[in-house]
Amino acid sequence: MLKPNIENFIGCDCGYEQARVVLYGAPFDSTTSFRPGARFGPSAMRHESFGLETYSPYQDADLTDCAVFDSGDLELCFGSAQAALEDIETRAAGILEDGKFPLLLGGEHLVTLGAVRAVAKRYPELHIIHFDAHADLRDDYLGAKLSHACVLRRCHELVGDGRIHQFCVRSGDREEFRFAGAHTDLHPFGFEGLEETVAALGEAPVYLTVDLDCLDPSAFPGTGTPEAGGVSFLQLLEAIRTACAAHVVGADVNELAPMLDSSGVSTATACKVLRELMLALHKTDSKKGDDPL
Repeated sequence: MLKPNIENFIGCDCGYEQARVVLYGAPFDSTTSFRPGARFGPSAMRHESFGLETYSPYQDADLTDCAVFDSGDLELCFGSAQAALEDIETRAAGILEDGKFPLLLGGEHLVTLGAVRAVAKRYPELHIIHFDAHADLRDDYLGAKLSHACVLRRCHELVGDGRIHQFCVRSGDREEFRFAGAHTDLHPFGFEGLEETVAALGEAPVYLTVDLDCLDPSAFPGTGTPEAGGVSFLQLLEAIRTACAAHVVGADVNELAPMLDSSGVSTATACKVLRELMLALHKTDSKKGDDPL
């Protein structure tokens, strides 16, 4: 059984046995292609979360009503992406084996691959809903197959055609967009089509991955590869609530690099996104009559 982290995300102080959701951090950014620093994202979110209220007026819900356990950060090998991914997969698999929901805090976006490996083994019909400024569909980046620029390409190798649903994407090379046109369900620039996608998925298992650089840099500058033309904070919150109406079986929030925004606004924004994600999952579970988060 996992032990609680010394400093947990605000409101996430449930015991492991009673928890429905388990937070686990992956402080890894060794394949970052532009500005590093995402490895410090998970710990910054925990520390700065105490500037938030546990109550959300957006959803009229409170984290104190949820059953969330914060297991802290994994100790990952910065010199080996493969070793780091194996450790992330092992942790996610253990959480799933215990009948709980794995909620990953990155770190760069490559960490998603470790979690998806575990979730796809448990749910072979898995779909992925992907919020991101970048397509992340390169076959390699400077010869590296394991890169945050390749993470959705590696995920595609696990789940196959038509099971990756991408939103907000506004950056990538020509080949990535051609690959997306043939193999993924791409909705560029915003969230148009998300509600219809969720309805069409029905009860199919879904992994939700939120790269925070889907937000416009004016709202979220503290990220490694900012891209102009992103969505607003309120648009992202609405999209998270919409996505959580699907049968979400695992999720992550990634790519906060706190030291790249000395104002602290990006970290505060990331904390609020995480709070709203947990509450949206809780409300969906409650409506379905499942065990509450």
